[in-house]
Amino acid sequence: MTSWHDFFIGLAIGLGVTAIVWIIYLFKVRSTRIKGEVEVRKYKDMLTSRMEIESEGVEKLKRSNEELKTQNENLRISLQTMSQKPGRKEIERLQVYQKAVDRLTINSPGFGPAWQAALKESEEEFSKTYSGVLPFIRRVIPGKTNAQLMDIDESSNGDEA
Repeated sequence: MTSWHDFFIGLAIGLGVTAIVWIIYLFKVRSTRIKGEVEVRKYKDMLTSRMEIESEGVEKLKRSNEELKTQNENLRISLQTMSQKPGRKEIERLQVYQKAVDRLTINSPGFGPAWQAALKESEEEFSKTYSGVLPFIRRVIPGKTNAQLMDIDESSNGDEA
């Protein structure tokens, strides 16, 4: 009977060791699962916060884009309005006159020195309008000029020719 008794003692010891190893294994599996769940939760939180940050950035870019589109449209309208203001035609006319004067200076031998003298006198007179009594008089009494810059009557030009 000792052999059966020893067999059962050995079996009990083996089952006890197996149970202890199995319990340790279950604790390790459970702790690994808990760590995995914690890590997955952490990654989900990180992903959620990153998506929120990126969506805020995209919304800011969209708002900025809309603001820039609005500013662009406003500037386009302002540019169109500015190009149609009364002073624009006069500036264009002065540029045409300047090109004509440059061509005359180059092509006509006697025109250059006479033009330079007249230009210098006009510049001196114009610079005097910013100092002394002359500016006050010009503000109070508007000066007359023979230059016609605004609207050139097309019908009178066609009749003379």
